[in-house]
Amino acid sequence: MPIPEISEILTTRRGEEMALNDRFMNQQLGRVLRTLGMDKSWVGADHAHLIDADGNRYLDLVSGHGVFALGRAHPEVVSALEQVMAAGTANLPQLGVTLLPGVLAEALLALAPASVSAVIPSNSGTEAVEAAIKVARVATGRRRIVYADHAFHGLSLGSLSVNGAPEFRDGFGPLLPDCVQVPYGNIDAVLRELERGGVAGVILEPIQGKGVHVPPEGYLAEVQRACKRAGALFICDEVQTGAGRTGRFLALEHWELQPDVITMAKALSGGFVPIGATLVSRKAYGRLYDGMENAVRHSSTFGGNDLAAAAALATLRVFEREGVVAHAKAMGDLLMELTLPLVGRYEIVRQIRGRGLMWGIELQSPSGGAGRRFFDAAERAQPGIFAQLITVPLFHQHRVLVQVAGHQMNVIKALPSLLISEDEVRYFAAALEDVIASAERTPQAFAKFGVGMARGSLKAALGPVAQRAFTR
Repeated sequence: MPIPEISEILTTRRGEEMALNDRFMNQQLGRVLRTLGMDKSWVGADHAHLIDADGNRYLDLVSGHGVFALGRAHPEVVSALEQVMAAGTANLPQLGVTLLPGVLAEALLALAPASVSAVIPSNSGTEAVEAAIKVARVATGRRRIVYADHAFHGLSLGSLSVNGAPEFRDGFGPLLPDCVQVPYGNIDAVLRELERGGVAGVILEPIQGKGVHVPPEGYLAEVQRACKRAGALFICDEVQTGAGRTGRFLALEHWELQPDVITMAKALSGGFVPIGATLVSRKAYGRLYDGMENAVRHSSTFGGNDLAAAAALATLRVFEREGVVAHAKAMGDLLMELTLPLVGRYEIVRQIRGRGLMWGIELQSPSGGAGRRFFDAAERAQPGIFAQLITVPLFHQHRVLVQVAGHQMNVIKALPSLLISEDEVRYFAAALEDVIASAERTPQAFAKFGVGMARGSLKAALGPVAQRAFTR
C-alpha cells in the first residue's frame, strides 16, 4: 500500500489512533485507557496543554513523563531542528565526529559539578544508566551494584536489574547478578554493603520518581563519602530530576554533591528528540576508553546525533535566557504553598512532598466511620485504587492530566512544564481541592466507583497493568 504524505495521514486518518494501537501495538494499554475514560483522540498540543478532537484543552501535568521541560512545540527548539536540517550537516559519520554533540558536551559539563569532565552520549535514560553500570564495573574492576527500593532507572535489562519496582522486573529474569537492593534513605544499609566489599557503584535518584520520595537530610552526602572511602563510584541518576525539574539545574545541587557519574535524559532535548547523556569523571572515563583498541568498546548508533544535540542546545539556551530554573523554583514554591494546607484540611491527605516542579501528594483512608469502611473496601479490592479515584475525576471534571506515582501507591505526581504559568498552577490546586473535598463528602460514591473498577469485568485492566502504564 502506498504511504501518503504525513499531512495527508494526519488529516484523513484522524480518529484511528486507538484502533491502530489495538491492532498493531499494545492492546492492553488500550484497555487501560478505555477503563479510565482516557481514550481520547489527541490532535494537538500547545505549551502546557493537550488538545483533543473536540477542541477541549487539558492541562498536562504528566509532560510525557517529564520530557517537555519547555512545554510542547517551543518555537526556539523547532527552529534549531529546522536549522540543522537546512544546513545538511554530516550527521553520524561514525568514523568521525561532528560539531554539535561536542558543543553540547561542553555546555553540560559547564553546568555540572567539577567531579565530572567527560560525556557519553546516548538516546534515553535507560541507555544512560546502562553506560553508568558499565563504567562503574570497568573503572573499579568490581561487579556489585547497590540500588534502592522503589528506584526507577529504566527498563532495559541492565537498568531493570537496578530497578526497585518488582512489577517491572517480574518475568524477565534472570537479571544481572550482583545487584543489591537497599532501603532508600537508610545509610546503614548502604554502609553494610560497602563494608562487604566488591561494590563497583551505588546508584541513587536524588529524589525518587516513584512516590516522589525526598531523601533524609545528610543521606546523599553520607553515601557519597562512604563510596569514596570504599573506592566505589557514586552514581546520581538525574534522568527525571535533572534539567531544572527540582528548581536547580541538577537536583544534586540541593546537597552540593560531587558524584563520579551523573545520568541525564528526558527533558534535556525539550521533548523533541530522544536523548541521553552520562557525565563521568575523567578517571573513570579513562578506564573505559583506555587505549585505541577500546575506542569503541561502548557506543550507541544514534547517540550524539546532530538533531538531539541541536534540540538540547536550544533548550539550554532558553533555560539561560528565560530563567527557566528560577521560574520552576518559584512555581514549585507556589504549588507547595497552595497544596500544603490540604494536609490539615482533609483527612484523606497524608502528605505533600517534592522539590520544585516535581510534586507529589500521598493519600490515606479516613480515620474512622463510614468513610474509612468505604475506602478500605476499595483498597482491599485493588491496592492503590484510591489514587485513581482522584486522577480520574481530575481528568473528566477539570481536564487536568496527572499520574499515579507508583504501583499500589496512593501517591499522585505532577511533572508540569517548567514554564507553567501562575494561573495554571492555581487552577490545578483549586481543581485538586475540589476533587478531594468531593471524595470526603461522598466517600460511598467514590468507593463504589473504585470497587466497581477493581472487582468488575474491568479488573484485569486496572490491576498492575494500569499502574505500570501510568507511572514513571
